[in-house]
Amino acid sequence: MSFPAPRPEPPRLPQHLLRTLECQQGAVRAVRFNADGNYLLTCGGDKSLKLWSVSRGALLKTYAGHGYEVLDVDGSYDNSQLCSCSSDKTVILWDVATGQVTRKLRGHAGRVNCVRFNEEATVMLSGSIDGTVRCWDTRSRRMEPIQVLDEARDGVSSLKVVEHELLTGSVDGRLRRYDLRMGQLHVDFISSPITCVCFSQDGQCTLSSSLDSAVRLLDKSTGELLGEYTGHQNKDYKLDCCLSNKDTHVLCCSEDGHVYCWDLVEGSLALKLPVGKAVVQSLSFHPTEACLLTAMEGRVQVWGTEPEDAEADSIAAE
Repeated sequence: MSFPAPRPEPPRLPQHLLRTLECQQGAVRAVRFNADGNYLLTCGGDKSLKLWSVSRGALLKTYAGHGYEVLDVDGSYDNSQLCSCSSDKTVILWDVATGQVTRKLRGHAGRVNCVRFNEEATVMLSGSIDGTVRCWDTRSRRMEPIQVLDEARDGVSSLKVVEHELLTGSVDGRLRRYDLRMGQLHVDFISSPITCVCFSQDGQCTLSSSLDSAVRLLDKSTGELLGEYTGHQNKDYKLDCCLSNKDTHVLCCSEDGHVYCWDLVEGSLALKLPVGKAVVQSLSFHPTEACLLTAMEGRVQVWGTEPEDAEADSIAAE
């Protein structure tokens, strides 16, 4: 005689505000976790980057060197370097510890919207309003890119790199996936300008948000539409979308002051997180835990599954 196995508990979503960081760097254009999720980075309208402790909400360092507002940032896997991009058309490589500019790279013809390291941080990739993705060698003193990808017919709004694959989203409504090892390009057409792209954690799917207020999940290899998530507002701004750390939920910023969170499989709205009264510009999900960062105007909010005092009580009980 056997009993049915208990149903696994659904994953808990970050819906309790743990702390708010008043960044004091103008409008926060992007917020990002570092590789291990212990730190967060904010990109400011005042031309600065800031590094913060997630657990304490303390400012650790400010990086100044861009000539105009900073739009995106990424940290290397070993936390020793940062790369950032700006409306000043440049990409900067930073030394985290000293705060010094290691390299300042020019070559884009317009605003640089997005920047990422590859997994070994040997290459930086930057996407621009000029329609190109430029690949820069972080180890050499070369000032020219090692490769330029110019297939986009309009600005490149977002890019992600996983192992040997590069995913880009463009205002021309196309999702491009480059297999850098095989030298192949795969294109999926989405009928609206794309604002953000990402891979699923298992590497089997791509997620993209676009200006028709829809988030789409596609099968990476076939391009088949697996899910479409709607209800939020995204008509005018470049807003972030992402998947939760275990691929169970799809999250997206909204122009109505909320973050929308849908069940990936069912497509139903699981959580409508009230962040504030303005556009939620950026979000970032912790790499291993149910923790979320949101950016609105000049501040960043840190969200968890339990209120801060409940977390402290549970640690004390252990």
